[in-house]
Amino acid sequence: MSLHRVARFADVPEDRGLQVEIGDCKIVLLRAGGLLRAFQGECPHAGAPLADGALCHGRLICPWHKAAFRAEDGALCEPPALDSLKRYPLELRGDEVWVDDQALADPHTPPADDARTFVIVGAGAAGTACAAALREKGFGGRIVMIDREPDAGYDRTVLSKFVLAGDMPPEETPPLRDESFYKEQRIERLQSEITDINAGTKTLHLNDGQTLSYDAAVLATGGEPNPLELPGADLPQVFVLRSKAQAEQIMKAASPDQRAVIIGDSFIALECASALRQHGLDVTVLARHEIPFAAQFGEAVGKAIRALHEEKGVKFITDHEATEVIGDGKVEAVLLDNGLRISADLVLAGIGVHPATEAFASLPREKDQSLRVDDGMRVTEGLWAIGDIATFPLHGQPQRIEHWRLAQQHARIAAANMLGGEEHYLDVPFFWTWHFGKNYDYLGHAEHWDEVEFLGEPEHPPFIGLFGRNGILVAAVACEKERAMAMLAERMKQPLMMEEAWALIRD
Repeated sequence: MSLHRVARFADVPEDRGLQVEIGDCKIVLLRAGGLLRAFQGECPHAGAPLADGALCHGRLICPWHKAAFRAEDGALCEPPALDSLKRYPLELRGDEVWVDDQALADPHTPPADDARTFVIVGAGAAGTACAAALREKGFGGRIVMIDREPDAGYDRTVLSKFVLAGDMPPEETPPLRDESFYKEQRIERLQSEITDINAGTKTLHLNDGQTLSYDAAVLATGGEPNPLELPGADLPQVFVLRSKAQAEQIMKAASPDQRAVIIGDSFIALECASALRQHGLDVTVLARHEIPFAAQFGEAVGKAIRALHEEKGVKFITDHEATEVIGDGKVEAVLLDNGLRISADLVLAGIGVHPATEAFASLPREKDQSLRVDDGMRVTEGLWAIGDIATFPLHGQPQRIEHWRLAQQHARIAAANMLGGEEHYLDVPFFWTWHFGKNYDYLGHAEHWDEVEFLGEPEHPPFIGLFGRNGILVAAVACEKERAMAMLAERMKQPLMMEEAWALIRD
């Protein structure tokens, strides 16, 4: 063991980490219960500097995407990270902190000592997180992942943010796990589609005629983009965006100086507008709302995001709808209900998604075709559903929320309960959206509020806005206020008064 003097004990704050470096090795020092700990300095999800996050209630919260780790031992508590933190040997010599630059050995793969078969249908954010959590929690049995796509799960969030901007080739979309993980963890991947499920006999039927029996199964098929149902929508330059293959098709069709019409003003729609405009295209958005995202972010932030888009050259049409995509073999224009023709070389529809549950007709489904689950993500005995397809109880009300991080949280809950646990969702929903180089964070799931107050101006980040109802913080939105949002992500798990919230983040 080779120890290096990196800091003094007094240098390490009590409410956050301290980053130190040994050569190229970045390490974060934490105070945990009066003791010092040393962990890897960058989040295993996307490399965020963990020292810029918050230390709250014994957890270290990542500043970027709010992954949470137990300060005592670095154990993963909340995604989107899928790994615990590497821990480094540390000695305290008087007031001096000495750390080894070689991490302690990672936990080994659970032995194959369990005869059960667990099946995961879907290999996206939720499915991959579930497989990782099962091994993390000690399941040594057979794990089979079934997915229609040939590749292992990958980070879909980059498609609308970076791939369509030309900043990242589609083939470089980062996988959620590399191939060695599946091999080392004995996780089987099967490219196929489910045609039917018999929950009574615990049997899945595949499109190639195979049947697969399971002891426990989790459904994580995600959402499917709503198709554009207009004359001309079948032209080859009319797209939706959900998969890496679809992103590749868009990038083959899109080139600078072309004209793109985006139908819809969903988060995916406006992220695509930002990306394609950065790629050099002329972009027009046919929006359903005068102010985008007002239902989630409030009018002030929605107006600021629209103004940012317009400043960058995106055009908005909000008072008319598309009636037809015009073209002879290729897209030429979009016709509006007032007779106006908007010239176009490609059309992208961002009009929402629906749960991909067509194969689960034998199961009871909600009006929106989602699957109702209990607070442990259970559909019925031996069967769980997670992510975009799950309607689950949140604050006593059934909700379906299409958030990347939430899907992964569902996955970890389901994994624990598949192994006999009794876990349920106790966190605060969080998502982020990216527009012209600015990241907007959102905490909560507020449909109503009676007060909103900002620190800073939404038009000129950094800013943070707090939304209250009856004096209680119900949601927060921010840009370039990572540490404040990391702190709130943990504190909002319990009722938090608006005054207390402001005192917390103004310090």
